[in-house]
Amino acid sequence: MASYCRLGRLFNLCASKSARLAHSTVQRCQSAGLHWTANATGVNKRWPRSPILHIPVRSMFIQTKDTPNPNSLKFLPGRMVLEVGTMDFAAPRDAYCSPLARQLFRIDGVKSVFLGPDFITITKADAGLEWKVIKPDVFAAIMDFFTSGLPVVNEDTPQADTAPSEDDDEVVAMIKELLDTRIRPTVQEDGGDVVYRGFEDGIVKLKLQGSCTSCPSSIVTLKSGIQNMLQFYVPEVESVEQVKDEDEVVEQGVQA
Repeated sequence: MASYCRLGRLFNLCASKSARLAHSTVQRCQSAGLHWTANATGVNKRWPRSPILHIPVRSMFIQTKDTPNPNSLKFLPGRMVLEVGTMDFAAPRDAYCSPLARQLFRIDGVKSVFLGPDFITITKADAGLEWKVIKPDVFAAIMDFFTSGLPVVNEDTPQADTAPSEDDDEVVAMIKELLDTRIRPTVQEDGGDVVYRGFEDGIVKLKLQGSCTSCPSSIVTLKSGIQNMLQFYVPEVESVEQVKDEDEVVEQGVQA
């Protein structure tokens, strides 16, 4: 009987230490911007009280990263999102080709969704809505999607591409190469992207996507960063202008 009691106390002590260790681990992960999956803490997010110890399985960590746009937040799921390129979904109706984007648009407060090679940028509709309100739903939606086995985008979805083609002249080919190799990787680090839309009369037309769409510093990035670099390598470039979709123009008119 005494041996049984000692074993019982030993099991309870181990379970208690394991629970404290798990709680400490979760706190450290959350403070580092990581999200601990709901099923990692057992049933109902609690450690079992049974003497039998259950080791939690870490299925997925999602890290967040701030962007220059306070209304946009970059989510890094720790796995590949898109194999090639990026995709911008400015509204729910644009997400017909992406099951992931459709799922994210179901969250109240989500204005737009941007998909990159290894990240997802969410832009909220209301500047007054705090991220701590939206983030738990975004975490859950991303985890549910990647465990569902669904494709991020449908196979027949056309991809926006700035890579040089055989139809481009020498100047356009150089502009596209600079965008792909020098400019886009830097912009994508901030959760956005730049898409080539044309070159005419010395003016390069670009479409800003993701966190860059409504960023307060987008004009500075466009003129001081992108324009200066293109003019340095391509003398034919006189200016860089931002191209906006019709929906963006209408929205800005309403806000004004």
